[in-house]
Amino acid sequence: MRIFSYNVNGLRAAQAKGFNEWLRKTGPDIICLQETKIQEGQADTAVLSSMGYHHYWSYAVKKGYSGVAILTKEKPDYVEYGMGISKYDDEGRIIRADYGDISVMCVYIPSGSMGDVRQEFKMEFLRDFKEFISKVRLKRPKLIVSGDYNICHKPIDINHPERHEDVSGFLPEERAWFDEFVKTGMIDSFRHFNSESGQYSWWSYRANSREKNLGWRIDYHLVTDSLMAKLRNAGILSHVIHSDHCPVTVDVDF
Repeated sequence: MRIFSYNVNGLRAAQAKGFNEWLRKTGPDIICLQETKIQEGQADTAVLSSMGYHHYWSYAVKKGYSGVAILTKEKPDYVEYGMGISKYDDEGRIIRADYGDISVMCVYIPSGSMGDVRQEFKMEFLRDFKEFISKVRLKRPKLIVSGDYNICHKPIDINHPERHEDVSGFLPEERAWFDEFVKTGMIDSFRHFNSESGQYSWWSYRANSREKNLGWRIDYHLVTDSLMAKLRNAGILSHVIHSDHCPVTVDVDF
């Protein structure tokens, strides 16, 4: 199964830039979308269905904000929405699909770049999310957690790390959370196969950052160690441009 994760920064904006044609051509088995920025009824679901995708959406209460989705060619056995905490679920940040004994979760972790209030919200989310995942894993131990984590884990994951030590997304406390999350038995699938620097999944729209490859790697497929033997490949599709992010991929033998 080929799984993509893609923060589209507005699905309708991405579709205007050729997202549908790209999706039809590449045809991943599952694609997890973040920051869809749509409400119920606003997505062109007919075109997705024509490509053979079942589609499941978690919308934010606030219009034009956040939102996640899972598009999947194989119909899941079960789909669960949210993490049972309204202040997060009202922002449309989590959706999970179960296939036999394997689950795929799409997550959009909050950004803290808008100031102290949202940074504290992000840290609260991270603490609650870690606890939530630990409970999910008791029932669904074979878990793939795909999405925009809004954190660069290590210096190799960000351009000029020395310039970003006090910037949200690379703060010591965020990276420490990532360390602890990985220690619970989560594998960074991309780093499992690739240890090269300069591999990013997000670039600011400012200062020609993408052309200069001044990027951040903040999009991940984290896989429980129970699935390590089933990992086949992982990658970053940096040439795909419908957003300020690009898709990241993982191949798992289901």
